[in-house]
Amino acid sequence: MGSALAVRVSPRSSRNEVAEILNDGTVRIRLTASGDEEKINHALVNYLAEILAVSHDRVEIVAGVSGKDKLVSVVGLDTAELQARILEMLS
Repeated sequence: MGSALAVRVSPRSSRNEVAEILNDGTVRIRLTASGDEEKINHALVNYLAEILAVSHDRVEIVAGVSGKDKLVSVVGLDTAELQARILEMLS
């Protein structure tokens, strides 16, 4: 069981947060991380693992490793549960 999440990353923010859900369903996430893509990707995986309450090894960036738009795979959560946890972060 698993699900995918489209993410747009905004690095160099004042805090880590789920900022909004865009019209196309992409989740915009602000991260405090800055620097190279590797640091930003690492911060994204750790942040998603934390807010989704899964181990970081269950979160993987499967597309967009070098851009701000990414596709993230989350193993162990179905789509409904993933959506519920993301929406929880917006309220």
